[in-house]
Amino acid sequence: MDALDIGTKFHMRDGDLTVERFQDCTAIAEHAKALHKAGEHGSSDFKHAAKIPFVMIEAYCNRLNITFAECMQNKVHMRTILNDPANADFRIWKGRV
Repeated sequence: MDALDIGTKFHMRDGDLTVERFQDCTAIAEHAKALHKAGEHGSSDFKHAAKIPFVMIEAYCNRLNITFAECMQNKVHMRTILNDPANADFRIWKGRV
C-alpha cells in the first residue's frame, strides 16, 4: 500500500454497517520530520504547522460526530488535532497552535 492509498473495509455485525478506513502514514510522518529538520516552518506570518493525514482528520470527525466541513470551519477542531501529542510525528513547526 502506497502512503497516498487509503484503504476501506466494510464490517457488518448484527445488522450494523461499520466503515473502517486505514492508511500507512509512515511516509507522511517522515516527510514532516524532514521538513522540520530543513527548517521549512513557513514564515512568521503563516506557519507550516503539520502534514496531517486525511484518515486522522476523518477519524477525529467520526469520534466527535461532526462533518469535515464543520471541522475545517471551526478553528478549535484543527487546534485540537494539531496540538494533540499523539500527532507530534506529523508536526513541522512545533509551536503551540
